[in-house]
Amino acid sequence: MTTGRQLLVLADRDEAEAVAEALLEQWPALGPLELVRDALAGEDDAEDAQWLVVLEEPVGGWQAELVAAVDALVAEHEGWREEG
Repeated sequence: MTTGRQLLVLADRDEAEAVAEALLEQWPALGPLELVRDALAGEDDAEDAQWLVVLEEPVGGWQAELVAAVDALVAEHEGWREEG
């Protein structure tokens, strides 16, 4: 069962912005979304950073259909979801 904050991990800012835009188009109730740059531990190069789209738990909780749709969307952008 999915609960709490969810983090969508993506390789770059453009992908994170595209995912955030698509999420808000389909599910406006998820907003506002937060985009965060997450430097990998021990990496000094700015290119070695992941971008996170932070999703707070919606009113009514994470429904299975919504989680599956979010997972599919983030996978299309070569990313993944983590509970945060």
